[in-house]
Amino acid sequence: MQTLPCIAIIVGSTRPGRNSEAVADWLFRIAETRTDTEFELIDLCEVDLPFLDEPVSARAAANMKIEYSHPHTQNWSETVKRYDGFVFVVPEYNRSIPAVLKNALDYLYSEWANKPAGIVSYGAQGGARASAQLRLILGELHMPTVATELNLMLYTDFQDFTFFAPAEVHSKTADTLLNQVAEWTLALRALRAA
Repeated sequence: MQTLPCIAIIVGSTRPGRNSEAVADWLFRIAETRTDTEFELIDLCEVDLPFLDEPVSARAAANMKIEYSHPHTQNWSETVKRYDGFVFVVPEYNRSIPAVLKNALDYLYSEWANKPAGIVSYGAQGGARASAQLRLILGELHMPTVATELNLMLYTDFQDFTFFAPAEVHSKTADTLLNQVAEWTLALRALRAA
């Protein structure tokens, strides 16, 4: 009997006063009503990785079968290996993703491969530019991104730019995104096993 796929929702900002935690909590409440998939939250504040300090890139380490040098990298590797897919909650900072999220992605390589990803972004333009850049990064890590994307506007989905109050339509989009990530985790299971 196969176990249920487990998908991590990653809180992609560590900035004090961040909105990503509220968005991730809202998404998690929607996700945990599902019976076909398990969901867990990963908060990069709790992961607490320093700026990339491995002497060999993760891609080269994977190709040469080199072990990671630092315990924090080894722990992060074990964490990411546990999941079948991911949903990234990402704000747009200066037309891009936060450095802490890029850093967390760059630490690893093969651990991300063949695991689908969904993107929930927010910002003045709905985080669309951050989302577009994140898709490029995830593609390089061999992570297919699902078509549905949830873009939240600071002007309409956050009262006074801080209190998260999403429009009702976003719940349906969130559910569609979660469905697609769950379906892709099953479709890619054989590749991950290989």
